[in-house]
Parts: sequence; C-alpha cells; structure tokens
Amino acid sequence: MTRSLEISLDQFYHIYDRGVDKRKVFMDEGDYERFVKLLYTANSDTSVHLSNYQGQTLINIPKGKPIVSIGAWCLMPNHFHLLVKEISPDGLSLFMQKLLTGYSMYFNTKYYRRGALFEGRFKAKHLDYDQYLKYQYTYIHLNPIGIIDSGWKKKEINNKIKAKKFLEEYKYSSYKDYTREGREEECILNKESFPEYFSTVDDFETMIEEWVNFDSEEISRSDLDNNI
Repeated sequence: MTRSLEISLDQFYHIYDRGVDKRKVFMDEGDYERFVKLLYTANSDTSVHLSNYQGQTLINIPKGKPIVSIGAWCLMPNHFHLLVKEISPDGLSLFMQKLLTGYSMYFNTKYYRRGALFEGRFKAKHLDYDQYLKYQYTYIHLNPIGIIDSGWKKKEINNKIKAKKFLEEYKYSSYKDYTREGREEECILNKESFPEYFSTVDDFETMIEEWVNFDSEEISRSDLDNNI
C-alpha cells in the first residue's frame, strides 16, 4: 500500500494506528509496558533486543543514535498516538517498522495468534503550521478521557474534575513528563527538537485545563472528529 503523504526531514507528524478490526492491542499492563520500552529502543540506528535486558530500566538499555524525535505519545486500548519529527533519512519509516513489527511479534507469541495486528500501514498527518503542531500536545494527551467518557470529542465531558484527575493518573502517555520531573519514561522524549510551547509546567497545565473546559477555540471541532 502506497502513502500519498511524503515524509520529509525536519518535519513534524502526528502518527497513529489502531488494531485490525478495531481490536484491543493492549490486553494487560505488561503489553503497555512492552510497547513503552519499544518506543525507546526502536528509536535507534542500531538493533536492540529487549530479551537481553530483562528487568532493566529504560535508561540502562544501551542503544544507538535516535532516528526520530518524539514529542508526545499516548497508548489507548486499541490504538496509539505519537508526535514525531524525522531527524534522519527514512528514520520515521524505520522507527515505525521496528516498533510495530517488534510489538506484533511479541503480542502474537504471547496470545498464540497469527496475522496482522495493526490496521495496515501507520497513519501520518503532516503538522505543517505552528497552531496545528501545538494543538497535538492537547489532542494526544486528552485521548485517555475517552476511556471513561466517550463524549469528550464532542465537548460533552460529563464530569470535568473526574476527567482531569484521570489524565493526571494515567500512566501510558507522556502527560506526566510535562507535569513532573524524574519519571523513567521521560527518556523517550526529545523535547529540545520541538518548539518550546511550555516554558513552565503551569503553561502546559493551563493549556490542558482550557481544553477540558472548552475555553479554547484554536482548533475547530471538525479537526477533533477527523482523528481516531
């Protein structure tokens, strides 16, 4: 399958994909943790075999130079979202190949299944203007609200306090890496490769708060509905 979008160096992209037939691709905590480790190890110009580093923290797993920069990420039960910048030729395609192949092999072995796990080639949207790039930090990190409230994309969050608390406690995204320091998973991110939209934690939290309360009109609702 060909892709109409051409991936280019030093450009920003929203990357996403979901399970074939919308099936769950993360069945338990171990599955989420495996994908998180692959986000780190697949982003390397050398091969890294996780089986050689059982029990090791991410930062202690040796790898080569990164081939993409990751600005944000979020894992959902049947799909994932990444904010990525390509920093080496064909780096994004290589990173995604390693990430999805590695996870699919792990998943199929664990659950005694065969065949494709994800829905064709990964999807990519070019973030070609500043407003849209900044918005991805919001969209990607707000996704977990959908686990407890399916109306969030339609600006129909039933309990905004509960939704905000759920975001703060959700482990499988980079949300906490923008609101606190010292989390192991922060090494997945390459924040310096992205515009400095959030000079303080308060800047990030204010942006999230505005969207949870629907005070921001920077992106239309149709843009929300065009994503997974």
